[in-house]
Amino acid sequence: MKQIQTLANAPVVGKNTPPAPSVGPGDDLPDSYWEALLTDARADAVAPAKPVQTRKLCEIGRHVLRVSCRRCGRIVEIQKADATRLYGPQALWRDVGQRLLDNTCQQRTGSHEEDGCWPAFE
Repeated sequence: MKQIQTLANAPVVGKNTPPAPSVGPGDDLPDSYWEALLTDARADAVAPAKPVQTRKLCEIGRHVLRVSCRRCGRIVEIQKADATRLYGPQALWRDVGQRLLDNTCQQRTGSHEEDGCWPAFE
């Protein structure tokens, strides 16, 4: 009984200490937060690459470029050297692929909204 009384009267660890203030949206983040971010292994990771359709021809490493139509299923391939010679090294692959599909499109209805192919870049 004596032990129970002493335990009941003993101060609880952390009960009397005030809680640490939380960080609000307008407050600066603590240095330990930034240190944890910078020491994380993922901090040195390379940024994800841009999708191939948004790259310029000079940025693409493949030798053969392929674009297919989601509408009619056609596939058009062109060598990167030929595409660079025809459209220039600074041309976007999205524009070149769309032009290649449009030049050989077989789905012509006469309506601008319905004509043309729907490119899928590979």
